[in-house]
Amino acid sequence: MRLPPQLLRHLDGRTLSTPLLDPLIRATSSSPSTPHLSFSLFLLLLRSSLRPSHLTFPFLARAAARLASPRLALSLHAHPLRLGLLPCDLHVANSLVHMYAACALPDLARRLFDEIPRPNNVSWNTLLDGYAKCHDLLSARHVFDRMPQRDVVSWSAMIDGCVKCGEHREALALFEMMETSAARSGSGHGGVRPNDVTMISVLGACAHLGDLGRGRQIHRRLKERGFLLNHLRLATSLVDMYAKCGAIAEALEVFRTVPVASTDVLIWNAVIGGLAVHGMGMETVEIFREMQRSGVVPDEITYLGLLSACVHGGLVDEAWKFFCSLEAQGLRPHVEHYACLVDVLGRAGRLEEAYGVVKTMPMEPSVSVLGALFNACHLHGWVELGELVGRRLVQLQPDHDGRYIGLSNIYAVARRWQEAKKARKVMEERGVKKVPGFSEIDVGGRLRRFIAHDKTHSGSAEIYALLNLIAVEMKMKDVVATPEYFCVD
Repeated sequence: MRLPPQLLRHLDGRTLSTPLLDPLIRATSSSPSTPHLSFSLFLLLLRSSLRPSHLTFPFLARAAARLASPRLALSLHAHPLRLGLLPCDLHVANSLVHMYAACALPDLARRLFDEIPRPNNVSWNTLLDGYAKCHDLLSARHVFDRMPQRDVVSWSAMIDGCVKCGEHREALALFEMMETSAARSGSGHGGVRPNDVTMISVLGACAHLGDLGRGRQIHRRLKERGFLLNHLRLATSLVDMYAKCGAIAEALEVFRTVPVASTDVLIWNAVIGGLAVHGMGMETVEIFREMQRSGVVPDEITYLGLLSACVHGGLVDEAWKFFCSLEAQGLRPHVEHYACLVDVLGRAGRLEEAYGVVKTMPMEPSVSVLGALFNACHLHGWVELGELVGRRLVQLQPDHDGRYIGLSNIYAVARRWQEAKKARKVMEERGVKKVPGFSEIDVGGRLRRFIAHDKTHSGSAEIYALLNLIAVEMKMKDVVATPEYFCVD
């Protein structure tokens, strides 16, 4: 790796030494764009017959972690080992444990941790966080339970690991344990209080579970404990939680109370995405215009939210404008942007345009793109294209029950009964089972599941009778309803 000219000019005429190179290695390792230069400087240090200091290796470990390079990590480990810094130098050892974890090498991280004579809390937290980031929740919990002492970093890493692994209820249970532990210890007597990082993870768990009651409770705790809502990440998490829980008015209320909202694209994206999910197309467009007036530059996520809003609101012309604007600003459309554009065109019956978009994509169409086109073909009766796309989807997802059923339905629309029957038969021969559709909600602190067409509930007759009554009333008001879901304990 060659050093850039400006760095060479900085070194020109100076006597090379470790105290001179260490700050440069540190600076380059901290930058998102230059961590590779840390190793160029390290090679210069070695070629100059200089001895690295105990600070050199933590900087290089950080650079290897940023690059997520197992090759560099393994090469780096040998140097402090040869110099006798391992395993006794805690700062060096901890940095290498973190490096291995960041490079998705948790076994090597654990091996190095086990060699440390007296691991401190940083050592334990580094190993715990490494397992959590590698999605090895079982090992992370084992480390967590064995820790001689837990601080806020320990609790936050474990809770965040649960959230990232999809164990949202476990994350909330851990948070309650943390709160209970702090309450029992008492303020100033060893109790561990959550910080903003903890609360962001907890709000993420509430958002994924749709647990609005718990989310409101967390919001109240934030107010009581004096957490400042001008902390943008915390405010963004609150907006996201309220939006995903269906409380869009409360999401907007939090958004409006943040004094620095106009400076950060993330919180605007949270509002735009929340409005889009709830089908508030025109409101989404209006918020975007307000965002532009505030001088905030949109990113790819902003346009994905806008295109999603257009899908839900049937705003075809607006979708085209946003897609063109995305490219005009020098941003690169991702496959998700194409999926939204195909979806909005397909729903509007503009199948030729939708198919044209798919054919001109610069990347292979994903299952989401093909699925949107397939659904449009089924909806508007373009059987020939639907058959072609349906067969491709079956090839891409041979274990997905919906692909066979969708293809069978396409044949049924064309009254090609034998082929419709054959699609179902192929599904059975491959051992693909139809999974009943369901949704879940939290009622009175208990999770309730709604399963399509199920009649095993003891009160199913009464439930269906009530649903039929509601359906009749909705039809009288020109609202389409299908009473096929009911609650199962």
